[in-house]
Parts: sequence; C-alpha cells; structure tokens
Amino acid sequence: MSTICAVSTPLAQGGISVIRISGEDAVNIAAAVFSPQSCESVQSMAGYSCAYGKITDPQGKTVDDGVLTVFRAPRSYTGEDVCEISCHGGIYVTKKVLRLCLAAGAKLADRGEFTKRAFMNGKLSLTQAEAVMDTISAQGELALNSANLARQGKLFEQIKRLTDRLVEILGELAAWVDYPEEDLPQVETQTLKNSLLDAISVLDKILKNYDRGLIFKSGIDTCIAGKPNVGKSALMNMLLGFERSIVTDIAGTTRDVIQESAQLGSVMLKLSDTAGIHETNDTVEQMGVELAKKRLDSASLIMAVFDSSQALDEQDRQLLEYISKLDKHKLLILNKSDLQAQANKAELEKYGEVLEISAKNGEGLDGIQHAVEEMFGAGTYDADSDIFANERQKTCVDTARVYLKNALDSLESGQTLDAVTVMIDYAADALLELTGEKATEAVVDNVFAKFCVGK
Repeated sequence: MSTICAVSTPLAQGGISVIRISGEDAVNIAAAVFSPQSCESVQSMAGYSCAYGKITDPQGKTVDDGVLTVFRAPRSYTGEDVCEISCHGGIYVTKKVLRLCLAAGAKLADRGEFTKRAFMNGKLSLTQAEAVMDTISAQGELALNSANLARQGKLFEQIKRLTDRLVEILGELAAWVDYPEEDLPQVETQTLKNSLLDAISVLDKILKNYDRGLIFKSGIDTCIAGKPNVGKSALMNMLLGFERSIVTDIAGTTRDVIQESAQLGSVMLKLSDTAGIHETNDTVEQMGVELAKKRLDSASLIMAVFDSSQALDEQDRQLLEYISKLDKHKLLILNKSDLQAQANKAELEKYGEVLEISAKNGEGLDGIQHAVEEMFGAGTYDADSDIFANERQKTCVDTARVYLKNALDSLESGQTLDAVTVMIDYAADALLELTGEKATEAVVDNVFAKFCVGK
C-alpha cells in the first residue's frame, strides 16, 4: 500500500499548518524534507516523539522551520508509520511543504483515506470512523457528546451485543431444526418472542434518537415572523449576540429573508429573519412577504413576534391564524416588555406558549433558551447512552427492524421456525453491515468519500 500525505489543517492563513504522512515509507519521506536539530536523525526518532528542525528542498535550501512528530506502527491513528510536519500556517508555505513530500515519493491522500486506513487496519470500527466526521461537524454540545460516545465505540458495542444475541438465537434454531434426532432442548416460543421484542426495542430507541439527532446535528430550522416593526430583527440580533439585521423604527426595513446560525445553550438555531407579513402594494415587499410564508411552511420552529406596547390588530391575528394551521413547534414572543403593556397576553396564550422579552435590552434570552431546549427534548437527553445515528446507520437499523418484525409476525402466526430463522438471519446481516463487519467495499468507499482530505 502506497504512502500518502495531505494537509490535515484547513488550507487558510493561520498560526500553523500540519502535513500528515502515513504508510510504510512515511519516516523516509519525512527524512527527505525535514532535518532535525534536536536529535541525530528522523529515522532514529521513537514513536510519540517530536523534534524541532528545518524543512528543506532537494537542494538543501531552507523552506521553513517547524516540528516533526513521529508515530510508529501499530500505535498510530492509521495503524501505520505516521509523521506529521508542523510548519508556519501560510497558504504558500503549506503547499510548498506538501509538494516536497509528494516529490519525495508520497501520494496525495484521497478524501478520508487516513481514517479509512485506520478502519482497514482494525484501529476503528466503521461506526467509530463515521463519528470522526460527526465530531468535526458538531455544532452543539449534544451533537458533540453523541459523536464522542460513538467514537469511543458505544454504538458499535450496542449493536454488537444485539447482533451476538441474534447469532446465538440462530445457532439454537439451526441446531434444533438440523439435528432433530439429537436430544436438544426445544426452542421456547415465548422466550424467542421476548428476545425479538427486546431487539426491536433497542432498534426503536436508535430510530427515535435519529429523528432528534437530525435537529441537534444540523440545527433547528427557525423562522422569526411577525408584522413589520415588532422587533423581529432585534430578536435575531439578540439570539446571535451581534448586530446582523438592520434595526430601525421604520416599518418594512427587512424585505428579504436573512439567515444565520445561533448557538442557544445546547442547541443550534438556523435562524431566518423574514419580512413582516402584511398587506402591501409594494411589489418588492410583496415578494418578501411570500418568501416569509414559505419559510414558515418549511421551518421546524416558529418564533412569532408581537409588540406588547400595542394592542393586537388584524395583522397580528392573521399571523396567529396562519401559524395555528401549521403542525410546527411555536413560541409566541411579546417583545418590548420595557414599555407599557397594551397587548392582550391571554389572547395569545390560546395559540401556544408566550414569552415576554425586551430584545432591545437583551432581556428574556434565558427564557427562550429554556423553552426551546424543553420543546425539542434537550432536557431528556441521556449524555451517557444516547447516540444519534446517521442516515446510513438508520437505513441498516430500518432494514433490521423490518426483518425482526417479520420474524415476530411469522412466529405469532404459527409459521415454521425455518421462516423465522431466515428473517432473523437477514436482520443480523443488516446490523453487521452497520458496524462494518460485513459491509461491502462500495459501502465503505461511500462512507469515506464524505470525509475531508487530510482526515
């Protein structure tokens, strides 16, 4: 297998860049471009050791100074010899050092090839490998915690226990069916039924967490709506912690949909600050209103904003009627609590939970955070066991569940144990594909194609 290299840090100007080299010739390639000043030679460096030195071209000219870290097989990320060169983080110098490594005999790594080699060399299960990218892309505490659990092997262990139990059941069924003349204990129908129900329960929990995980991984699609000048842009700025939307006393300032992401406690909000929903003859404003309605229809969470210093009017009530027909999570927000209240809070409470805030003064943010976390179940998340599966893993779980349900139905309808055995066998295969123990080469390639180069 060839020795590969890639830039493992973002290719952008920064303090340092890291060029990673992995393969049986990694040490010799590093030695060709790096001259250590704190030890005799690169070849003499032990695993888990570093050396300061010069990065030089084939003519001996210094390109940069830096640090070389050596990891010896099999105690490395990939299971192979790995060398990492840390140089200054300029884009040109980083590319220069990478070209030197390529000229010395390394091959440019494909997407995810370092982690793929870790999987192929038995350093990681497929679920652990996928969790590496989940860790990198995590945008909130819950998503990060889930990724760390999976990277520590918790998901693999959970599925492995379930698969081992199914294989054990298959062994018992096969022995009883294939060797009827032997004095083997008969498979108890109720015991088998209970085992299938337990297995389905485990898969159901994974599927439930998948739905919740989509929200916590990618962020809650949130639409801020309301008539003009109620403080939608001020609310967005308060949630973001900086001024993103223009805030004025002039109604209709926001005409387009402004989108940003905001961290709110343990969850991420994908915010859309929309144009005020109202009747208008202005063509541009009309387009903004239509965009706002489309965002309401597609959002997972609606924050409907009302001006507490004014009585609710027909436009407010039209918005309430519109969102009441949508099957969405909703927060009704009475803004401008720093002014004398005129709005009828009781009228709003008929449509959902009402929070009073002053976006201008930054008051009420804690209440919004608590309400959103409760609404989406962040408070019920078990940090020690809840793991969010990805789409590939969900597909495997869905397949396994269908087969186990078919096995249960076959058992309850009195069909032969042969039919039950076939269904359980298919379910076990789906779970083995999930963990990577029986995944095809195409499945493995597809997993790592989603990785960034250098990881």
